[in-house]
Amino acid sequence: MTQLILGIALGLGIGFICRYFDLPLPAPPRLVGALLVVAMTLGFIAGGSF
Repeated sequence: MTQLILGIALGLGIGFICRYFDLPLPAPPRLVGALLVVAMTLGFIAGGSF
């Protein structure tokens, strides 16, 4: 549970820093690319379960 909260906080922190310093967001600009990142993350989490 703490890893989930830490991951969400880290993601929000990176997004805030990118917006504050006007840096390009380190994520794909398209919905398909964003879904790919989500799929890779879920696969990584599922792989760690086994």
